[in-house]
Amino acid sequence: VSAKVLEETYRNFFLFGLPAGLFCNRTFDRYACWPDTPAGVMINISCPFYLPWYDKVSQGVVRRRCGYDGHWEREDNGQVWRDMTQCEEEKEVASQELWFKQLMVSFRMLYTVGYSLSLFTLITALIILLSFRKLHCTRNYIHANLFLSFILRAVAVIVKDTMLEHHWGREIMKPTDVSEMLSHQAAVGCRIAQVIMQYCVLANHYWFFGEAIYLYSVLIASVFIDSNKYLLYIYLGWGTPLLFVVPWVVAKMLKENKECWAVNENMNYWWIIRFPVLLASLINFLIFMKILKVIFSKLRASNPTHYTDYKLRLAKATLTLIPLFGIHEVIFVFATDEQTTGVLRYIKVFFTLFISSFQVVLSATQHYMRSQGVHWC
Repeated sequence: VSAKVLEETYRNFFLFGLPAGLFCNRTFDRYACWPDTPAGVMINISCPFYLPWYDKVSQGVVRRRCGYDGHWEREDNGQVWRDMTQCEEEKEVASQELWFKQLMVSFRMLYTVGYSLSLFTLITALIILLSFRKLHCTRNYIHANLFLSFILRAVAVIVKDTMLEHHWGREIMKPTDVSEMLSHQAAVGCRIAQVIMQYCVLANHYWFFGEAIYLYSVLIASVFIDSNKYLLYIYLGWGTPLLFVVPWVVAKMLKENKECWAVNENMNYWWIIRFPVLLASLINFLIFMKILKVIFSKLRASNPTHYTDYKLRLAKATLTLIPLFGIHEVIFVFATDEQTTGVLRYIKVFFTLFISSFQVVLSATQHYMRSQGVHWC
Protein backbone atom coordinates (compact mmCIF):
# COMPACT_ATOMS: atom_id res chain seq x y z
CA VAL A 1 0.00 0.00 0.00
CA SER A 2 1.53 3.31 -1.04
CA ALA A 3 1.74 6.41 1.13
CA LYS A 4 -0.68 8.18 -1.23
CA VAL A 5 -3.36 5.57 -0.50
CA LEU A 6 -2.71 5.77 3.23
CA GLU A 7 -3.02 9.56 3.24
CA GLU A 8 -6.31 9.37 1.31
CA THR A 9 -7.67 6.76 3.73
CA TYR A 10 -6.54 8.68 6.78
CA ARG A 11 -8.28 11.82 5.47
CA ASN A 12 -11.53 10.03 4.59
CA PHE A 13 -11.85 8.57 8.08
CA PHE A 14 -12.25 12.08 9.46
CA LEU A 15 -14.67 13.24 6.72
CA PHE A 16 -17.36 10.62 7.36
CA GLY A 17 -20.01 11.59 9.89
CA LEU A 18 -21.73 9.17 12.30
CA PRO A 19 -25.15 7.83 11.11
CA ALA A 20 -28.14 7.45 13.42
CA GLY A 21 -29.26 4.10 14.78
CA LEU A 22 -27.53 0.74 14.38
CA PHE A 23 -24.68 0.68 11.87
CA CYS A 24 -21.49 -1.12 10.84
CA ASN A 25 -18.30 0.71 11.81
CA ARG A 26 -16.10 2.40 9.22
CA THR A 27 -13.05 0.40 8.28
CA PHE A 28 -10.14 0.08 5.89
CA ASP A 29 -9.61 -3.51 4.70
CA ARG A 30 -6.37 -2.85 2.83
CA TYR A 31 -8.38 -2.58 -0.37
CA ALA A 32 -10.92 0.21 0.07
CA CYS A 33 -12.10 2.71 2.66
CA TRP A 34 -15.63 1.85 3.89
CA PRO A 35 -17.79 4.46 5.65
CA ASP A 36 -20.16 3.82 8.55
CA THR A 37 -23.11 1.96 7.00
CA PRO A 38 -26.67 1.60 8.41
CA ALA A 39 -27.74 -1.96 9.29
CA GLY A 40 -29.30 -3.92 6.42
CA VAL A 41 -27.81 -1.70 3.70
CA MET A 42 -25.61 -2.69 0.76
CA ILE A 43 -22.88 -0.05 0.38
CA ASN A 44 -21.30 0.65 -3.01
CA ILE A 45 -18.10 2.64 -3.42
CA SER A 46 -15.99 3.36 -6.47
CA CYS A 47 -13.11 1.08 -7.40
CA PRO A 48 -9.93 2.17 -5.58
CA PHE A 49 -8.09 4.88 -7.50
CA TYR A 50 -4.65 3.35 -6.87
CA LEU A 51 -5.30 0.24 -8.98
CA PRO A 52 -2.81 0.14 -11.89
CA TRP A 53 -5.72 -0.68 -14.25
CA TYR A 54 -8.01 1.98 -12.72
CA ASP A 55 -8.69 3.62 -16.10
CA LYS A 56 -10.41 0.43 -17.25
CA VAL A 57 -12.60 0.03 -14.14
CA SER A 58 -13.16 3.67 -13.11
CA GLN A 59 -16.93 3.28 -13.60
CA GLY A 60 -17.12 0.11 -11.50
CA VAL A 61 -17.97 -0.30 -7.83
CA VAL A 62 -16.99 -2.61 -4.99
CA ARG A 63 -19.72 -3.74 -2.56
CA ARG A 64 -20.15 -4.72 1.07
CA ARG A 65 -23.30 -5.51 3.04
CA CYS A 66 -23.99 -4.39 6.59
CA GLY A 67 -25.98 -7.05 8.46
CA TYR A 68 -29.10 -6.32 10.47
CA ASP A 69 -27.09 -6.87 13.64
CA GLY A 70 -24.71 -3.98 12.87
CA HIS A 71 -21.83 -6.21 11.76
CA TRP A 72 -20.38 -6.62 8.30
CA GLU A 73 -21.66 -9.80 6.67
CA ARG A 74 -19.17 -12.65 6.48
CA GLU A 75 -18.65 -15.64 4.23
CA ASP A 76 -18.68 -19.25 5.44
CA ASN A 77 -14.91 -19.14 5.95
CA GLY A 78 -15.20 -16.18 8.33
CA GLN A 79 -13.85 -13.57 5.92
CA VAL A 80 -15.86 -10.35 5.52
CA TRP A 81 -17.91 -10.59 2.32
CA ARG A 82 -16.90 -8.21 -0.45
CA ASP A 83 -17.91 -8.12 -4.11
CA MET A 84 -15.16 -6.57 -6.19
CA THR A 85 -15.80 -8.28 -9.51
CA GLN A 86 -16.29 -4.93 -11.27
CA CYS A 87 -12.85 -3.79 -10.12
CA GLU A 88 -10.87 -6.89 -11.01
CA GLU A 89 -8.11 -6.82 -13.57
CA GLU A 90 -8.22 -8.89 -16.72
CA LYS A 91 -6.35 -12.17 -16.23
CA GLU A 92 -3.84 -11.42 -18.99
CA VAL A 93 -2.95 -8.05 -17.52
CA ALA A 94 -2.79 -9.53 -14.01
CA SER A 95 -0.33 -12.20 -15.13
CA GLN A 96 1.84 -9.51 -16.73
CA GLU A 97 1.82 -7.51 -13.50
CA LEU A 98 2.79 -10.61 -11.49
CA TRP A 99 5.60 -11.39 -13.94
CA PHE A 100 6.86 -7.81 -13.69
CA LYS A 101 6.91 -7.95 -9.87
CA GLN A 102 8.80 -11.24 -9.90
CA LEU A 103 11.27 -9.81 -12.40
CA MET A 104 11.92 -6.77 -10.21
CA VAL A 105 12.48 -9.03 -7.19
CA SER A 106 15.00 -11.05 -9.23
CA PHE A 107 16.76 -7.85 -10.33
CA ARG A 108 16.98 -6.68 -6.73
CA MET A 109 18.47 -10.00 -5.59
CA LEU A 110 20.96 -9.80 -8.46
CA TYR A 111 22.33 -6.37 -7.63
CA THR A 112 22.25 -7.04 -3.88
CA VAL A 113 24.54 -10.03 -4.42
CA GLY A 114 26.70 -7.94 -6.76
CA TYR A 115 27.08 -5.06 -4.32
CA SER A 116 27.79 -7.47 -1.45
CA LEU A 117 30.59 -9.18 -3.39
CA SER A 118 31.91 -5.79 -4.47
CA LEU A 119 31.93 -4.59 -0.86
CA PHE A 120 34.09 -7.53 0.20
CA THR A 121 36.48 -7.00 -2.73
CA LEU A 122 36.69 -3.24 -2.18
CA ILE A 123 37.30 -3.36 1.55
CA THR A 124 40.07 -5.92 1.01
CA ALA A 125 41.68 -3.78 -1.70
CA LEU A 126 41.42 -0.63 0.41
CA ILE A 127 43.05 -2.33 3.40
CA ILE A 128 45.93 -3.48 1.17
CA LEU A 129 46.43 0.01 -0.27
CA LEU A 130 46.49 1.61 3.17
CA SER A 131 48.63 -1.08 4.84
CA PHE A 132 51.70 -1.00 2.59
CA ARG A 133 53.70 2.22 2.62
CA LYS A 134 55.20 1.37 -0.76
CA LEU A 135 51.71 1.71 -2.21
CA HIS A 136 51.27 5.26 -0.88
CA CYS A 137 51.45 7.47 -3.95
CA THR A 138 49.15 9.77 -5.91
CA ARG A 139 48.11 7.08 -8.36
CA ASN A 140 46.97 4.74 -5.59
CA TYR A 141 45.39 7.61 -3.64
CA ILE A 142 43.13 8.15 -6.64
CA HIS A 143 42.43 4.40 -6.76
CA ALA A 144 41.63 4.45 -3.02
CA ASN A 145 39.12 7.26 -3.47
CA LEU A 146 37.46 5.35 -6.30
CA PHE A 147 37.27 2.27 -4.08
CA LEU A 148 35.79 4.36 -1.26
CA SER A 149 33.17 5.83 -3.60
CA PHE A 150 32.24 2.28 -4.64
CA ILE A 151 31.93 1.24 -0.98
CA LEU A 152 29.72 4.21 -0.13
CA ARG A 153 27.59 3.59 -3.22
CA ALA A 154 27.06 -0.07 -2.36
CA VAL A 155 26.22 0.66 1.29
CA ALA A 156 23.90 3.54 0.33
CA VAL A 157 21.96 1.41 -2.17
CA ILE A 158 21.51 -1.45 0.31
CA VAL A 159 20.46 0.92 3.13
CA LYS A 160 18.04 2.78 0.87
CA ASP A 161 16.39 -0.46 -0.28
CA THR A 162 16.14 -1.68 3.31
CA MET A 163 14.45 1.55 4.44
CA LEU A 164 12.05 1.51 1.49
CA GLU A 165 11.07 -2.07 2.28
CA HIS A 166 10.75 -1.38 6.02
CA HIS A 167 8.66 1.78 5.79
CA TRP A 168 6.65 1.41 2.58
CA GLY A 169 6.68 -2.27 1.61
CA ARG A 170 4.89 -3.92 4.52
CA GLU A 171 1.19 -4.64 4.94
CA ILE A 172 -1.11 -2.67 7.22
CA MET A 173 -1.90 -4.91 10.18
CA LYS A 174 -3.18 -2.41 12.75
CA PRO A 175 -4.17 1.30 12.86
CA THR A 176 -0.85 2.34 14.40
CA ASP A 177 0.92 1.08 11.25
CA VAL A 178 -0.83 3.81 9.25
CA SER A 179 0.31 6.66 11.48
CA GLU A 180 3.81 5.19 11.70
CA MET A 181 4.18 4.94 7.92
CA LEU A 182 2.85 8.47 7.47
CA SER A 183 5.00 9.87 10.26
CA HIS A 184 7.42 12.70 9.59
CA GLN A 185 10.32 10.68 10.98
CA ALA A 186 9.73 7.79 8.55
CA ALA A 187 9.57 10.08 5.52
CA VAL A 188 12.61 12.15 6.54
CA GLY A 189 14.74 9.09 7.27
CA CYS A 190 13.91 7.51 3.92
CA ARG A 191 14.55 10.77 2.03
CA ILE A 192 17.92 11.23 3.72
CA ALA A 193 18.87 7.71 2.59
CA GLN A 194 17.72 8.58 -0.93
CA VAL A 195 19.80 11.78 -1.00
CA ILE A 196 22.91 10.04 0.32
CA MET A 197 22.51 7.31 -2.29
CA GLN A 198 22.22 9.82 -5.15
CA TYR A 199 25.31 11.67 -3.87
CA CYS A 200 27.30 8.42 -3.66
CA VAL A 201 26.26 7.38 -7.18
CA LEU A 202 27.36 10.75 -8.55
CA ALA A 203 30.62 10.67 -6.58
CA ASN A 204 31.32 7.19 -7.94
CA HIS A 205 30.87 8.39 -11.53
CA TYR A 206 33.08 11.43 -10.99
CA TRP A 207 35.83 9.28 -9.53
CA PHE A 208 35.54 7.25 -12.74
CA PHE A 209 36.04 10.57 -14.46
CA GLY A 210 39.07 11.30 -12.26
CA GLU A 211 40.60 7.90 -13.11
CA ALA A 212 40.09 8.59 -16.82
CA ILE A 213 41.72 12.02 -16.58
CA TYR A 214 44.65 10.56 -14.63
CA LEU A 215 45.27 7.82 -17.20
CA TYR A 216 45.00 10.34 -20.02
CA SER A 217 47.49 12.64 -18.26
CA VAL A 218 50.04 9.87 -17.76
CA LEU A 219 49.69 7.94 -21.03
CA ILE A 220 49.06 10.73 -23.51
CA ALA A 221 49.90 14.10 -22.01
CA SER A 222 52.83 12.63 -20.01
CA VAL A 223 51.90 14.79 -17.03
CA PHE A 224 52.63 13.46 -13.55
CA ILE A 225 50.28 14.44 -10.74
CA ASP A 226 51.77 16.21 -7.74
CA SER A 227 50.07 16.79 -4.38
CA ASN A 228 48.62 20.15 -5.43
CA LYS A 229 46.93 18.68 -8.49
CA TYR A 230 45.73 15.75 -6.40
CA LEU A 231 43.52 18.21 -4.49
CA LEU A 232 41.80 19.04 -7.78
CA TYR A 233 40.87 15.38 -8.06
CA ILE A 234 39.41 15.52 -4.55
CA TYR A 235 37.30 18.54 -5.52
CA LEU A 236 36.21 16.81 -8.73
CA GLY A 237 35.27 13.49 -7.12
CA TRP A 238 33.69 14.62 -3.85
CA GLY A 239 32.78 18.24 -4.57
CA THR A 240 31.20 18.16 -8.03
CA PRO A 241 28.26 15.92 -6.98
CA LEU A 242 27.17 18.56 -4.46
CA LEU A 243 26.66 21.04 -7.32
CA PHE A 244 23.88 18.81 -8.65
CA VAL A 245 22.52 16.99 -5.59
CA VAL A 246 21.75 20.20 -3.67
CA PRO A 247 19.59 21.71 -6.49
CA TRP A 248 17.85 18.34 -6.88
CA VAL A 249 17.04 18.25 -3.14
CA VAL A 250 15.65 21.80 -3.31
CA ALA A 251 13.51 20.91 -6.35
CA LYS A 252 12.17 17.79 -4.62
CA MET A 253 11.35 19.68 -1.42
CA LEU A 254 9.53 22.45 -3.26
CA LYS A 255 7.87 20.56 -6.12
CA GLU A 256 7.77 16.80 -5.42
CA ASN A 257 7.91 16.41 -1.66
CA LYS A 258 6.15 13.03 -1.66
CA GLU A 259 6.88 9.71 0.01
CA CYS A 260 10.56 8.74 -0.25
CA TRP A 261 11.49 10.85 -3.33
CA ALA A 262 11.85 7.56 -5.22
CA VAL A 263 9.16 8.36 -7.82
CA ASN A 264 9.86 10.91 -10.54
CA GLU A 265 6.56 12.40 -11.68
CA ASN A 266 8.33 15.29 -13.40
CA MET A 267 11.38 13.91 -15.21
CA ASN A 268 12.88 17.41 -15.49
CA TYR A 269 13.90 17.22 -11.82
CA TRP A 270 15.42 13.76 -12.36
CA TRP A 271 17.61 15.18 -15.13
CA ILE A 272 19.29 17.48 -12.60
CA ILE A 273 21.23 14.47 -11.32
CA ARG A 274 21.00 12.31 -14.45
CA PHE A 275 22.65 14.83 -16.80
CA PRO A 276 26.01 15.05 -14.94
CA VAL A 277 26.26 11.24 -14.96
CA LEU A 278 25.74 11.08 -18.72
CA LEU A 279 28.11 14.02 -19.29
CA ALA A 280 30.91 12.36 -17.32
CA SER A 281 30.26 9.05 -19.11
CA LEU A 282 30.44 10.68 -22.55
CA ILE A 283 33.73 12.42 -21.74
CA ASN A 284 35.06 9.15 -20.32
CA PHE A 285 34.11 7.45 -23.57
CA LEU A 286 36.09 9.98 -25.62
CA ILE A 287 39.12 9.54 -23.34
CA PHE A 288 38.63 5.78 -23.54
CA MET A 289 38.78 5.85 -27.36
CA LYS A 290 41.88 8.06 -27.30
CA ILE A 291 43.68 5.76 -24.84
CA LEU A 292 42.75 2.69 -26.89
CA LYS A 293 44.23 4.35 -29.96
CA VAL A 294 47.50 4.96 -28.10
CA ILE A 295 47.59 1.40 -26.73
CA PHE A 296 46.91 0.00 -30.20
CA SER A 297 49.70 2.02 -31.81
CA LYS A 298 52.20 1.03 -29.09
CA LEU A 299 51.30 -2.65 -29.30
CA ARG A 300 51.61 -2.63 -33.07
CA ALA A 301 54.96 -0.85 -32.91
CA SER A 302 56.36 -3.30 -30.36
CA ASN A 303 55.09 -6.40 -32.19
CA PRO A 304 54.58 -5.55 -35.89
CA THR A 305 54.74 -9.16 -37.12
CA HIS A 306 52.42 -10.77 -34.57
CA TYR A 307 49.06 -9.22 -35.40
CA THR A 308 47.02 -11.83 -33.50
CA ASP A 309 49.09 -11.37 -30.33
CA TYR A 310 48.70 -7.62 -30.01
CA LYS A 311 45.06 -7.82 -31.11
CA LEU A 312 44.43 -10.16 -28.16
CA ARG A 313 46.30 -7.87 -25.77
CA LEU A 314 44.30 -4.91 -27.06
CA ALA A 315 41.06 -6.84 -26.41
CA LYS A 316 42.18 -7.55 -22.83
CA ALA A 317 43.01 -3.87 -22.28
CA THR A 318 39.61 -2.89 -23.69
CA LEU A 319 37.73 -5.29 -21.40
CA THR A 320 39.62 -3.89 -18.42
CA LEU A 321 38.96 -0.25 -19.29
CA ILE A 322 35.24 -0.61 -20.03
CA PRO A 323 34.11 -1.20 -16.41
CA LEU A 324 36.88 1.05 -15.06
CA PHE A 325 35.65 4.03 -17.08
CA GLY A 326 31.95 3.26 -16.72
CA ILE A 327 31.65 2.98 -20.51
CA HIS A 328 28.53 0.82 -20.16
CA GLU A 329 26.59 4.00 -19.33
CA VAL A 330 27.19 5.28 -22.88
CA ILE A 331 25.42 2.28 -24.44
CA PHE A 332 22.06 3.55 -23.19
CA VAL A 333 22.89 7.27 -23.18
CA PHE A 334 20.16 8.00 -25.73
CA ALA A 335 17.74 5.39 -24.35
CA THR A 336 16.34 7.64 -21.63
CA ASP A 337 13.88 6.52 -18.96
CA GLU A 338 11.08 8.33 -20.80
CA GLN A 339 11.79 6.55 -24.10
CA THR A 340 12.47 2.99 -22.97
CA THR A 341 9.38 0.81 -22.60
CA GLY A 342 8.58 -2.88 -22.69
CA VAL A 343 11.39 -5.35 -23.38
CA LEU A 344 13.96 -2.60 -24.07
CA ARG A 345 13.37 -1.17 -20.61
CA TYR A 346 13.91 -4.57 -18.96
CA ILE A 347 17.11 -5.07 -20.96
CA LYS A 348 18.37 -1.63 -19.94
CA VAL A 349 17.53 -2.18 -16.26
CA PHE A 350 19.17 -5.62 -16.19
CA PHE A 351 22.30 -4.49 -18.03
CA THR A 352 22.74 -1.35 -15.92
CA LEU A 353 22.12 -3.08 -12.58
CA PHE A 354 24.34 -6.06 -13.41
CA ILE A 355 27.33 -4.00 -14.57
CA SER A 356 26.96 -1.38 -11.81
CA SER A 357 26.78 -3.93 -8.99
CA PHE A 358 29.37 -6.41 -10.33
CA GLN A 359 31.66 -3.71 -11.77
CA VAL A 360 34.32 -4.02 -9.09
CA VAL A 361 34.33 -7.82 -9.19
CA LEU A 362 34.71 -7.80 -12.98
CA SER A 363 37.54 -5.27 -12.88
CA ALA A 364 39.34 -7.09 -10.07
CA THR A 365 39.05 -10.45 -11.85
CA GLN A 366 40.41 -9.05 -15.11
CA HIS A 367 43.22 -7.26 -13.31
CA TYR A 368 44.15 -10.44 -11.41
CA MET A 369 44.18 -12.54 -14.59
CA ARG A 370 46.52 -10.18 -16.43
CA SER A 371 48.76 -9.27 -13.48
CA GLN A 372 52.09 -10.97 -12.84
CA GLY A 373 52.70 -9.40 -9.46
CA VAL A 374 52.22 -6.33 -7.29
CA HIS A 375 53.23 -3.03 -8.86
CA TRP A 376 54.70 -0.71 -6.27
CA CYS A 377 54.70 3.06 -6.62
